[in-house]
Amino acid sequence: MPSHKSTEDILRHLKENYAECIDIRYIEKMSDTKATFLVVDRKVTLVMELRDDSKRTFDEAVGLSTYSNSRPDVLSYVSTELYEQLKNQDIMLQEFINIAAHELRTPIQPILGLADVLRFQETDKKQEEEYLDVIIRNAKRLGRLAEDILDITKIESKSLGLKKELFNLSEMILNAIADSNNQVAKEHKDTNLKLEFINSKEDIFIEADKGRINQVIWNFLSNAIKFTIDGTVSVAAVTNNIEVLVSISDTGLGIDSEILPRLFTKFVTKSTTGTGLGLFISKSIIEAHGGKIWGKNNYPEGKGASFAFSLPL
Repeated sequence: MPSHKSTEDILRHLKENYAECIDIRYIEKMSDTKATFLVVDRKVTLVMELRDDSKRTFDEAVGLSTYSNSRPDVLSYVSTELYEQLKNQDIMLQEFINIAAHELRTPIQPILGLADVLRFQETDKKQEEEYLDVIIRNAKRLGRLAEDILDITKIESKSLGLKKELFNLSEMILNAIADSNNQVAKEHKDTNLKLEFINSKEDIFIEADKGRINQVIWNFLSNAIKFTIDGTVSVAAVTNNIEVLVSISDTGLGIDSEILPRLFTKFVTKSTTGTGLGLFISKSIIEAHGGKIWGKNNYPEGKGASFAFSLPL
């Protein structure tokens, strides 16, 4: 509590006239002194002294509290809260701009460079095909970035529409694994990576947006491949009468401890190749279907990480 003459006069008056009703004491400003501010329904505030957050009961953990229904007080706390949120958003947005600029520049350079080589230099058929493969791969990378940014604008404007249809989820996963194996063979020749599908013999059919669910599975697979140099990426799909569960586990590096608490938020990445938008978009897609999505590290049980989502049937 601030210590100045006006405050001391008020406290003296309260002690003299309301000593039986109230208990007043000074809180010494020490390194371990903490206060918690609660804004309830944006109308009232409760300020609590946090004495010991290791205690098991609420009464033991907190000290003095102040309740206020003063609109200026509430607005002050709300403004502070909003300012901190905006500041964090600004930091993340700046990080995204830096990453996006890098992501744009990286594929553009080989496209322009190899296009010049094909235009001005003589090359044999095999070399020409190799150059064209690089150009196509980087053009697709640019296309994915553009699609991610477009998806973000749809999510933010709440216009991410779903075109639901009945389709074979098991077949979709098998096709995604086959395409991923081809990608690994082309782009990760030095790795010893195995992709497998763990599934019951029965096909699983669901009614959902086929393109969007495929987008989520591809995002999970791409992340698993990116962070697993040698090892296994396993995809599993199980169902009951209520929901279908799809999980992808790898034996790679695992999820960075700094990333884990903010895993499905925008612009979160530790990778030098990636915008940090994929998981946020995946979360929005699954939740738009009424499902759930999550991720975790596999240790201490094992190496790597696991990502999963569930969809209601």
